[in-house]
This record gives sequence, C-alpha cells and structure tokens, in this order.
Amino acid sequence: MVIHDEEDNNVYIVVVNHEEQYSIWSEYKEIPAGWVAVGKRGNKQDCLNYIKDVWIDMRPLSLRKQMEAVMPENI
Repeated sequence: MVIHDEEDNNVYIVVVNHEEQYSIWSEYKEIPAGWVAVGKRGNKQDCLNYIKDVWIDMRPLSLRKQMEAVMPENI
C-alpha cells in the first residue's frame, strides 16, 4: 500500500541520537532506545524542514570529534 504525503495526517516528533543524527518519529509510537525528542512536533514536512535547518553537518559526532583531534579548525 502506498501512502502519499498529502494523505499523511500523522503528528511527528523530531528525535536525535547520541551521534547528533536527526530523524522523525510518529508521535503515537514509543521513542526507540538511544533517541530523545528535541521538542519539535508537527506534520511530516514541518519536522523535515526543522531538521534541514538544524542538522547542518551530517557527519556523526564521533567522526567530527575525531577529525577535530587530527586537524583542529583553529590552525
């Protein structure tokens, strides 16, 4: 069964994990272990737009830290 976005009336929440990776999750479902809500909720597109605005570096946090240790930005 194909569900088109315009038919999606679900409410979503934005979640983030320990690597600062973002996703959306249906509000009615229990948030999976390792993820926490960031406080943004709304329709699918609103949540995706929020993620687009805040998730400016898609590299996992551990990789960013590792790269910074090898080549600090303030050189």
